[in-house]
Amino acid sequence: MPELPEVETIARGVKNRLRGDRIVEAWFGSRPQSFKSPPARQAKGLAGCTILDVHRTGKHIVFELGAGQAAMQPQRRQSKSAPNPPVAPDAQWIVHLGMTGRLLVTTQDSPVAPHTHARLDLASGRELRFVDPRLFGRLEFRDLRDGAATFQASGAEPLTIGAREFAEIFHRRRMPIKAALLNQSLLSGVGNIYADESLFAAGIGPRRRTNRLSAAELERLRLELRRILNHAIRLGGSSVSDYVDADGERGFFQLEHCVYQRTGEPCRRCQTPIRRIELAGRGTHYCPSCQR
Repeated sequence: MPELPEVETIARGVKNRLRGDRIVEAWFGSRPQSFKSPPARQAKGLAGCTILDVHRTGKHIVFELGAGQAAMQPQRRQSKSAPNPPVAPDAQWIVHLGMTGRLLVTTQDSPVAPHTHARLDLASGRELRFVDPRLFGRLEFRDLRDGAATFQASGAEPLTIGAREFAEIFHRRRMPIKAALLNQSLLSGVGNIYADESLFAAGIGPRRRTNRLSAAELERLRLELRRILNHAIRLGGSSVSDYVDADGERGFFQLEHCVYQRTGEPCRRCQTPIRRIELAGRGTHYCPSCQR
């Protein structure tokens, strides 16, 4: 499943290419899909909207939309010291990629990949396509003018969470730290890859109980997690399965993995073979010498 760096990479790519573009028409396939909003409602709501912004929230990609031509009207001239205020969105389109979902920006005449379940035709002549072979992705349309709440992640943001909040989140619980990192109600966006890599970087064993970790260990973990996530974003994420960015390009962070999917290979620090265990229902990779 794409994690925070992969979702951030896709969101930035889509934003750079489509911000300000207008959705002319939206098409949704007939295959059963776990859409959170009925396809017909999404198609009707998206048609005519302008893409004001695209950003990541947790593991979700959120499109901020302006309704119709009103979003395209030029704003009044202002002085250089007073920039134009942002246009408030009228609606949101929320995309969760699931296990194998992709968002691809392409031209309208390019061949349609198998398992394409949504296509947004844009005024620029481009097309945004949602491809999902395993049908685990979720798409939702929220009309904010009808009183719908703006989308919010359930957990804290790993890239900005402070030391005190991070420590409080984990000290209040008694569970393996690996399981806690994967809990999206605590931190939003961290998955198996970056939980394993950050625990290795911080020198913390994945089975350690959260309430037994010292304040110094938790702070080291917070800083390493943020460092690794930011570095993975710079490298375009980890392409270990189906993941590609909005242009269909693979990421490069998988070339720097220290433990994830390196079972039996020598640790990059101490040469001890990397081990794999099952923890919280997920394969977990760690170095038994470097992580205590």
